[in-house]
Amino acid sequence: MGTRLITFLNIWVMSRQLGRVTGSSAGFILLNIEEDDSEKRNLRSPEVSFVRAGRLKKTKCDFVELVPDLMVEIKSKSDIIKPLEEKIQLFLQLGSTIGILIDPDKLTLTVYQLNQASVVMQNGDTLTLPDLLPGWELAISELWPPEFE
Repeated sequence: MGTRLITFLNIWVMSRQLGRVTGSSAGFILLNIEEDDSEKRNLRSPEVSFVRAGRLKKTKCDFVELVPDLMVEIKSKSDIIKPLEEKIQLFLQLGSTIGILIDPDKLTLTVYQLNQASVVMQNGDTLTLPDLLPGWELAISELWPPEFE
């Protein structure tokens, strides 16, 4: 699912030079939000992320000290949902605009925004991100790998 989402995002983002889409090999250095340890740094790697071009002045070959505008986590068979949701909430608290959790077991995608109710989407729904990627659309059913006979 991650590779499929990266592909769909990259087709839109690259042709319009909107920013950079990365996979789990990209890391973001986050300042710890706990008040008693504000200088401690965390390295976190969402499975998919997007950073607007205006926030990346120069291509970096190292981890960057910023939060992505969009971050995506994908539940694996062994994952528990709560820690994934907590990771998404951390990114939102630190400045990400949108967090997404993809659950292939339930064939759902949940969109999170700070201080808003989450939105659960499923097959038949279309994901749009007008605040980040105006005009981009993705049918949720496109996320799941095709089945061949």
